[in-house]
Amino acid sequence: MSILSDFGGLIYTIVSFLLALAVIVAVHEYGHYIVGRWSGIKAEVFSLGFGPVLASSRPDRFGTRWQIAAIPLGGFVRFKGDQDAASALPAGGDMSATEARQTLAGAPIWARMLTVAAGPVFNFVLAFFIFVGLILSSGLAADRPIIGALYPMPTAQGLMQGDEITAIEGQPTPDLATFFQVADAVPPLAEVGYTVLRAGQTMQVTAPHPLPARAALVHLQSAAFEAGLREGDVITQVNGQPIHAFSQLPPFIEASMGAPLDVQVWRPDGSVLNVLLEPNRRDLPTADGGFETRWMIGLSSGPIFDLQRRSAGLGEAMMLSFSQMGAVFEGTFSGLLHMIRGDISTCNLSGPVGLADTMGQAARSGVESFVTMLAMVSLGVGILNLLPVPVLDGGHLVFFAVEAITRRKPNPRFVNMAVMVGLFLVTALTIFALGNDLTCS
Repeated sequence: MSILSDFGGLIYTIVSFLLALAVIVAVHEYGHYIVGRWSGIKAEVFSLGFGPVLASSRPDRFGTRWQIAAIPLGGFVRFKGDQDAASALPAGGDMSATEARQTLAGAPIWARMLTVAAGPVFNFVLAFFIFVGLILSSGLAADRPIIGALYPMPTAQGLMQGDEITAIEGQPTPDLATFFQVADAVPPLAEVGYTVLRAGQTMQVTAPHPLPARAALVHLQSAAFEAGLREGDVITQVNGQPIHAFSQLPPFIEASMGAPLDVQVWRPDGSVLNVLLEPNRRDLPTADGGFETRWMIGLSSGPIFDLQRRSAGLGEAMMLSFSQMGAVFEGTFSGLLHMIRGDISTCNLSGPVGLADTMGQAARSGVESFVTMLAMVSLGVGILNLLPVPVLDGGHLVFFAVEAITRRKPNPRFVNMAVMVGLFLVTALTIFALGNDLTCS
């Protein structure tokens, strides 16, 4: 039964990974295709996958054959006249001026640049709309600490849905930001005093710590996820010591230095279980743009209640989406720079196996988690393809920029040699990342 379960989990992971990859590749290649078509460049083949063709259509009215190939680890658009990786025109110049204009090599430089850049840009657009959709569907927390719903807790709560928390242990909480500041400073007590506004009346009640050791989020590829912890689980003991607040966990985790922690967990169904959590070392970004290495178990906390939410406007959702994308861009380039400098471990670089495992875990966590990870991977693919490495879109854009400045095309031999070097570098990086998947814990 264990073998069957593991096999089923493997199949689930592979299917989730291939589905995500198919969406991301299709969007990327469609960007190349549609912008090329708009720019007057003819596409002969649009392929999802490489290698032997499994299914294909007849050429459509634009002359493009759509196909699915056997190796589902990428895709391509073959434009008219493509002879090699540099999209060079056939030797001998046996095309008319009209036919040459329909090729990538014969198109004006503006058309070539737009066509090549469109792939990564479409990946960014996909991520942008996913983030906007998630924000619009889930809404945003209200500006004041008003209880939208209470989470199950192992001890009784004096709070009620609709309560507005105006003070904690006598400290005023006039807005949401102040609420979290005050809550973070409250000592780890089993019961905490709250002042609430309920049905127009001010009342004093007691309830658990405002920031308990409750799993608001279980991070993928973490010790908590591997141990089977779920969203809503509450940690009540660590190594026999009672836990009332999330702030009590970090000292235990850091002191463990990676040794297993004996953790008692209370579940919303009332069951209690003991698990062993083995913290992992993680490199985390700091406010000053650097990184710090810490021991982590992979849990994020939150208040003991779900905040009352409000609908987000389209403009607000778009601005927040841009902000999220900007944070991913900054974190990605900062991480790459620090890895190159040796400030953080190269184990932060995952390969195809790690990516597949992450997508499988995200899919098992729910549709929202899977779609969010899809957006993150789409961003990553777009960023990767813009790197100035020959064979990637960014490398082609560099060649086009040089051509625009010098007003002549680079030597085809040099371009092909550079593409081969770029292909070697990308392959070497992929093998290195795959090694990380197999050796880094």
